Amino acid sequence: MPPTFNAKARGASRILGTGRYVPERVLTNKDLEKIVDTSDEWITARTGMKRRHVVSEGEYTSDLAAAALKDAAEDAGLELSDLDAIIVATATSDMIFPSAACLVQQHLDLGGIAAFDIGAACSGFIYGTTMANSLIASGQFGTIGVIGAETLTRITNYEDRSTCVLFGDGAGAVICVPGNGKQGVMAAYLGADGNLSHLLNMPAGGTRLPASYETVDNRLHSIHMEGAEVFKSAVRAMESSAVKALELADITPEDVDLLITHQANIRIIKATASRVHIPPEKVYINVHEYGNTSAASIPIALDEARKGGLISEGTTVMMVAFGGGFTWGSLVVSF
Repeated sequence: MPPTFNAKARGASRILGTGRYVPERVLTNKDLEKIVDTSDEWITARTGMKRRHVVSEGEYTSDLAAAALKDAAEDAGLELSDLDAIIVATATSDMIFPSAACLVQQHLDLGGIAAFDIGAACSGFIYGTTMANSLIASGQFGTIGVIGAETLTRITNYEDRSTCVLFGDGAGAVICVPGNGKQGVMAAYLGADGNLSHLLNMPAGGTRLPASYETVDNRLHSIHMEGAEVFKSAVRAMESSAVKALELADITPEDVDLLITHQANIRIIKATASRVHIPPEKVYINVHEYGNTSAASIPIALDEARKGGLISEGTTVMMVAFGGGFTWGSLVVSF
């Protein structure tokens, strides 16, 4: 039975502030037409994507993550020194070790506090926020920064027309603090199935296939995906985890004010919303601007929606994600 939210900790934490950072450099569909056999019309029809933000030379995942965390702390009205821990959800850390979280800590001169990464691919932010909630519920920490950050374009094969159009870079962050009885995490649900790991992965770079001439020549250090199978699994998993989270929160789809899914592509977003019976006007979509930013997609969208006036006191938000592993998860949060 996949882990579910501990009912005793209901409302243990709340999201006090949100933030985001995306690189200035932009890669449009028209730009992609110049480097791969594709077209703006083909990409838009199949993914809903028009642009994606891309890191520049000398810009790394930890840089994006640190900027997003600073933005979230400012939004929360806190100093970075108020943080007790940093959790970074990423599949594209600057290096295998140390963790991206430790590098963020270094960037922000926060030495001494707990810092670690979550490796759950596109579901990482849901996993990380769920863990932060549990750590706050236990009394271990009081204020935690949770960041989803990715530089997926660094592991994208721009000769593979089926995947190179999908990915962008960016970071989003939240500040989690103890709940106040009104605002907080209402429910969380996590799941995974490693039996399907072969459908979406980066084969080389770890201990199974260390870097070699062969792995580099065969482009095994880039994203490999079986799109049709991933699509089917993603929709099923996000539907089931969203339904489970609603049950755990003891609410109905009608009680959800805003649905924020992982921004994988427009077809997955719309299919998930339809199956969960959330009307289009309650679904937040920004995949056209950022593409698929993996663990960063939900916190970027959350910050945009909140600062755009779609989230205010009393708003109930459901977040749901699916990613490589396969992993999946959902959160219901009252703001």
